[in-house]
Amino acid sequence: MSKQEENKKKEGGNSVMLKVATFIVDRRNLFFLLICIALIFCAIASRWVKVENDLAAYLPDSAETSRGISLMNDQFITYGSARLMVTNITYDEACAICDGIEERDDVTLVSFGDGSDHYNDFSALYDITFAYPEDDERCLDGLDEIKASLEGYDIYVSTSMGDQAAETIAQEMKVVSALVVVVVLSVLIFTSSTYAEVPVLLLTFGASAVLAAGTNFFLGTISFVSDSVTIVLQLALSVDYAIIFCNRYKEEHQTLGIREADIVALSKAIPEIFSSSLTTIGGLIAMMFMQYGIGKDMAICLIKAIFFSLLSVFLLMPGLIMVFGKAMDKTKHKSFIPKISFIGKFDHMTRFVIPPVFVLLVIGAFYLSNNCPYVYGYSKIVTPVRNESQIADEMIANAFGESNFVALIVPAGNYEKEAELMRALEARDEVDHCQGLANTEAIDGYMLTDGLSAREFSETFNVDYEVSELLYMAYAINDENYAKIINGFSGYKIPLIDIVMFLHKEVEEGYVTLDDDLMETLDEANAQMQMAKDQLQGEDYSRMLVYLNLPQEGDETFAFLDEMHEIAGKYYDGEENVLVTGESTSQYDLKKTFARDNLVVSIVSILAVLSVLLFTFLSAGMPVLLILVIQGAIWINFSFPTLQHTYLFFMGYLIVSSIQMGANIDYAIVISGRYTELRKIMSKKEACIETLNFAFPTIITSGSMMVLSGFAIGRLSSDATICGIGQCLGRGTLISIGLVMFVLPQILMVGEKIIEKTSFEVSVPIKLDRGFGTVRVDGMVRGQINGYVVGEMHALVKGDIAAVVTMGSLREVPPDDGTVKEIEGEVRS
Repeated sequence: MSKQEENKKKEGGNSVMLKVATFIVDRRNLFFLLICIALIFCAIASRWVKVENDLAAYLPDSAETSRGISLMNDQFITYGSARLMVTNITYDEACAICDGIEERDDVTLVSFGDGSDHYNDFSALYDITFAYPEDDERCLDGLDEIKASLEGYDIYVSTSMGDQAAETIAQEMKVVSALVVVVVLSVLIFTSSTYAEVPVLLLTFGASAVLAAGTNFFLGTISFVSDSVTIVLQLALSVDYAIIFCNRYKEEHQTLGIREADIVALSKAIPEIFSSSLTTIGGLIAMMFMQYGIGKDMAICLIKAIFFSLLSVFLLMPGLIMVFGKAMDKTKHKSFIPKISFIGKFDHMTRFVIPPVFVLLVIGAFYLSNNCPYVYGYSKIVTPVRNESQIADEMIANAFGESNFVALIVPAGNYEKEAELMRALEARDEVDHCQGLANTEAIDGYMLTDGLSAREFSETFNVDYEVSELLYMAYAINDENYAKIINGFSGYKIPLIDIVMFLHKEVEEGYVTLDDDLMETLDEANAQMQMAKDQLQGEDYSRMLVYLNLPQEGDETFAFLDEMHEIAGKYYDGEENVLVTGESTSQYDLKKTFARDNLVVSIVSILAVLSVLLFTFLSAGMPVLLILVIQGAIWINFSFPTLQHTYLFFMGYLIVSSIQMGANIDYAIVISGRYTELRKIMSKKEACIETLNFAFPTIITSGSMMVLSGFAIGRLSSDATICGIGQCLGRGTLISIGLVMFVLPQILMVGEKIIEKTSFEVSVPIKLDRGFGTVRVDGMVRGQINGYVVGEMHALVKGDIAAVVTMGSLREVPPDDGTVKEIEGEVRS
């Protein structure tokens, strides 16, 4: 290494960073091996990651939906079911199909009739209930066989069984990921200065993506949202890190060899990149404070992804540069990114016009965004792409109307109260009908919970009265109701479902013998009653299904859910003993959590980013101005749904606002930091023009990736959550780019005095020194050096130097030709 290179290497940073960088570069083969092992493990482990597809699972434990789902899982069995619509058939054909489905052993019930609820406009709708719980694979196998038997018919199936939605999302995200790869490749080729740097960047991105996806295994279970969009968002969020390092290397490589430039660039890039990541991480941390658990789930996945992006840039990329270094030298090309001086001139010309217009725009956007039509379910959202399940649901709804029901859970043990409660609910206009044990017909007009005397039982089932009496006596003894044995059975009535199931148990245990015909009738009745009981009655609670004449969500629906608690509470000693669960309740709970999470996410993300900016700029005014611009971009972004009268899934706001604040603020930092430096030695106009020319390549590279990736997700995903995140992220980033290019410079020019007066930076000169002859100057220099010089420079200067060294040092070095003085650090004359 030459003397010049040694001096150059010294200025790469402090000795610790240089030692770390040297170790990483020289031990690159070790890191290649370790990363390859980790990549192999992560590629395999990514298949072990469990994915939760139910958004309601991330509601807080205190939410009614969470408590209701937990209780139902403990108390009831939900059998597999599906709604099957066959179009373009006659009623006779529909009946024949119904008979064929009913004959299947794995089907216990098929609801079909000649009413408009099941046959309308040459379309038939079958409500199929299978003989197995909904998580039993035999249900899906049976449904597939039914669909296969109807080949040739136009059929549409709606069911909650299986993971069809997850499989659809997975396929869509494969297409999105492939498109994003094309986008990234195109952007990198366009913005690069050497073709061989593209594979270096792609390998770095790819490694970090695989590491992030595979390590999700250690989290146990992640949401389908995190599983679907983390890789794409990781690329969009962390692309700057690799580009910063690559640009550093190319800058150092102008005067140093490949290895030395790699080491110096890495020593400088580590603190710079780490600082850049803090604002993004700060915005993501805000999501961890959300009451709705999916925010924490996604924040952890994204922060972990950023960590592996940093790891790949710091440990893998230096070795890749050593491998591709010569190829990078041979494949240099002219930059394709144009100068944008005209934007700088426009910004300077409009510096007194744009800021007040922007303030008015932000005020209007704040109002419009607060009136954004958020929704908490998928029923009102139309995505650009419709999957098979969505099309089926839409077709069934168009032909037979939408079905919305909730489960009402009350303490068990009193069939009369249940019957009275259902009659009270059915008297309401908001309720179409209720279904529970107390109003389910069993045989000869009797409901399942109707009480039958011994004589009524004998007449209904054609059993000798003496046998009925003996049966009732056995039931009384089993129930420890000895008073009935003493007083007689004339007035003793037992609910039909209880006596039938008791009789079946006695027959199975061999205490009672029945003839074949009666036994067949008993078996059928017991099977139907057992299924009804499994679904509607648990050990401690009973469940009733309430079918509503209301949409799944809306103020009217949510208000009636509160009324249902009041109505049921009258029968069960208070609303605390009653639970209502269903899609409507889930969406009501989500609305309640959103009210809190919205405020928390906004405050925490702003405070986190503000803290980072305060220490970055050592000024109170600058961070406020930058946050104002990005927060303004967020409000403008979420004004669009209001203006377009389109519904937005609430989670899109919570996630995108955090990401937009944490990631897009980097664009504002690049511009404001550069402008502040140049403004010390240039006019406002010149500083503005030079700043935008300097910042544009960085902003257009990462910004275009974020915009195109977001729009790709928004256009190609059929899931409302993922689609909304993509659309808002793409649009929000585009707005942020526009504001930092066409609004932020004017604000910086007009607000210079505010920034200066709120600065708490203290500059203490180290010493004043003069030099004449051949002088070496390294670092940030301001002053007269045979002409006015500013900027980071690495050069030998011949002439007089009168400078104040505010950071660094000025020292004598052995002269080659005259007096030589070496200056390192930030210098002002």
